[in-house]
Amino acid sequence: MGTVDTSQFRKKLKIIIDEQPWIIVENDFVKPGKGQAFNRVKIKNLITGRVLDRTFKSGETVQEAEVTTTKMQYLFNDGEMYTFMDSETFEQIEIPATNIEEERKWLLENTECEVSFWGDRVLSVTPPIFMELVVTYTEPAVRGDTANNVTKKATLETGAEIDVPTFIDIGMKLKIDTRTGEYLQRAT
Repeated sequence: MGTVDTSQFRKKLKIIIDEQPWIIVENDFVKPGKGQAFNRVKIKNLITGRVLDRTFKSGETVQEAEVTTTKMQYLFNDGEMYTFMDSETFEQIEIPATNIEEERKWLLENTECEVSFWGDRVLSVTPPIFMELVVTYTEPAVRGDTANNVTKKATLETGAEIDVPTFIDIGMKLKIDTRTGEYLQRAT
């Protein structure tokens, strides 16, 4: 692990503070008229998700966090543990459902995901940005409800619930942005 000083701070740089990995969300270099320059930094803990504002004196050094990302295929879950397989080594790992609360609503068997590790610890699972998923349940459209931007709820095959236009029916395949959970278009 290398060290970085404040002149190398930038967005998405991963650093170690109090023996935990953090990512720089915002970095502002401040040079006051009087006194020493400093960096006003907003950082996010990669384990807990906690966000802090922190000030570093100009020239101060911190350790860089070695966070690795591996492409892994989601295989299955037993309700408590989600099993992923490394696409190159075929090594399998299990991740507790509580560690991937938000991401698991986009996990479909055989989906290729990016899994981030800090040492042996799993930090995050990132599903593909765009996924094509089938609608398993939605209310029928109400006749005459043609006002602009009218939406209804739809449940997808992964269990995720999203807002869709009223013309969407059960069995249709939709293209979804997993970052925002938004309907983009019907898939072919």
